[in-house]
Amino acid sequence: MAFQHKTLPDDKCCAVEEKKVVKMNKDAGCCSHDESENHADDDHDHDHSNGSDTVFKMFLPSIISLLLLLVAIALDNYFPQTWFVGWVRIVWFCVAYIPVGLPVLKEAFESIRKGAVFSEFFLMCIATLGAFGIGQYAEGVAVMLFYSIGELFQMLAVKRAKSSIKSLLDQRPDSANVIEGLVTISKKASDIKIGEIIQLKQGEKLALDGKLISESANFNTAALTGESKPDTKLKGEMVLAGMINLNAVIQVQVTTDFKDSKLSRILEMVQEATAKKATTELFIRKFAKNYTPIVVFLAIGICLIPLLFVENYVFKDWLYRALIFLVISCPCALVISIPLGYFGGIGAASKNGILIKGSTFLDILASIQVVVMDKTGTLTKGVFKVQKVVATGILEVDLVKYTAAIEAKSTHPVGSAIIEYTKDIAKDTITTEVEEIAGLGIKGLVDGKEILVGSSKLMKKFNIDYDTEIDTIPFTIIVVALNNKYMGYFIIADETKEDAKEAIQNLHSVNVKTIMLSGDNQVIVSLVAKELNIDQAFGELLPEDKVQKVSELKEQHLKIAFVGDGVNDAPVIALADVGIAMGGLGSDAAIETADVVIQNDQPTKIFTAINIGKKTKQIVWQNIVLAFSVKLVVLILGAGGLATMWEAVFADVGVALLAILNAVRIQRMKF
Repeated sequence: MAFQHKTLPDDKCCAVEEKKVVKMNKDAGCCSHDESENHADDDHDHDHSNGSDTVFKMFLPSIISLLLLLVAIALDNYFPQTWFVGWVRIVWFCVAYIPVGLPVLKEAFESIRKGAVFSEFFLMCIATLGAFGIGQYAEGVAVMLFYSIGELFQMLAVKRAKSSIKSLLDQRPDSANVIEGLVTISKKASDIKIGEIIQLKQGEKLALDGKLISESANFNTAALTGESKPDTKLKGEMVLAGMINLNAVIQVQVTTDFKDSKLSRILEMVQEATAKKATTELFIRKFAKNYTPIVVFLAIGICLIPLLFVENYVFKDWLYRALIFLVISCPCALVISIPLGYFGGIGAASKNGILIKGSTFLDILASIQVVVMDKTGTLTKGVFKVQKVVATGILEVDLVKYTAAIEAKSTHPVGSAIIEYTKDIAKDTITTEVEEIAGLGIKGLVDGKEILVGSSKLMKKFNIDYDTEIDTIPFTIIVVALNNKYMGYFIIADETKEDAKEAIQNLHSVNVKTIMLSGDNQVIVSLVAKELNIDQAFGELLPEDKVQKVSELKEQHLKIAFVGDGVNDAPVIALADVGIAMGGLGSDAAIETADVVIQNDQPTKIFTAINIGKKTKQIVWQNIVLAFSVKLVVLILGAGGLATMWEAVFADVGVALLAILNAVRIQRMKF
């Protein structure tokens, strides 16, 4: 069932995309027919009652056919009537056949007209018309009826699989309130220009990317990250389309065109993902195209070859066996459930804030043996924090105050860490004669006292004695001297993410080896690796060194995922079997370069992505084994005359429905 959302322009794209999927199914010999598609397209909307009406209309032809068939079977076997014979009986079964059979006959004709003779529709038409030809009217109607019911369940399953991706499309409003002079007017989002100011009320969704110009605001980012925890933004910070304002009225200045917003690009990527098929999926499509004509010729052989060596050959009996063979041989369970399984995997990942650019990457994720990770921004927060303050001959509060006062005049990121740590306690100090000493630190006067703040090399330059143990500490050390006397130091380091250790544990639990690559000092890298229990860690690497390390792993024929920021690590991401961008919402390059984009900064999502890949592949192969096993058994029974048309149709539809239910199961799983 295709989607049509009248209020969201991009939903048309989704509807088009679904039609592509349906067409793919037709090309492969699958089952969806235009009448049902169009019907669903025209009628479906968000209203529950209308949705129920649409489902009822979809099933109405099957309901009519089933009622007529049940009455006919009752009149044939349980309540015989003298009038229900001859042409009356034949016409009754024909009327029962038409609601479900006519659309399939039409599809078969269209397929033949386009040169695709051996389609699923062709199989069904031969089987059911053949049954009518040998007087098995009830069985002919039943085959087409259950085939059509299976079709409808498939379309409903596809609709369900698309629901998580559809929810993404619902996150971007098509209009916004824009401030013009002293008034606020509603404008189409696509007409809003860069630089205009959007006014966002509490509970409203942002339509375009922009910069927050209110002092602060809290946003629900679940649509983008899969996380319901509110995200606080301060004045000047970027906010993205799809975020929901949790505050009172705020204002956002637009920085990106509607079509270029992060959410637009994410939606485009997810839609394109359905067109990138896994190897298993491509094989099944190719298999179905070759399999169907083989089945037709085998059925002809079952019907005619026994004429050469069977005594008392009865054409009607062998034709019946051939028709059973045709019914059970329909590859629908494979052709629909396998793409549905992969689509469900992509949808489950999207719901968990992970964007996977095609089902082929789900397959690769399932077979990953080594996860190679960048350190900064992947396992650590990439933000310097003061970890420890050591004061000597001075109160710690004074050491912090004087240091923060001089660092307020510096642009170095380490200085920012100290200023943040002080919480404004240096605001009453007077700082003068500030001088940057290149590569070493900063010098100046704070409340009339001369202060030196920088590395131990700065102390050596000014011949100031300091605690030499400082030189053995692997982290960034800021040493402070007042009036040429050593007063203490600050330890500043990048913090590991809260869930980094859990992420490594999860990967080890599925026998995935972990390796960390970083440009940082080897001692620091080793300490982080030891803290997180990472298998191997290499520091002091340039980008080309990281490429070399990954190349060495690939020479060992290992399946490798590389996790980085998608910008500096683009060459390594391209080299790995799967490139994963961490926190990709903040990086345009991440969305373009990586095969998988984790929309928040949680390392545990790496395991989630691999787990979804494993579960998807497991479900796909369960369906393949199920379909082939059951069909093979019933094909043999049918060819040997041990199975009737009723058993064949129930086995075929039953296998298809079981495969579909198994495929959509992944959407209910918790990851």
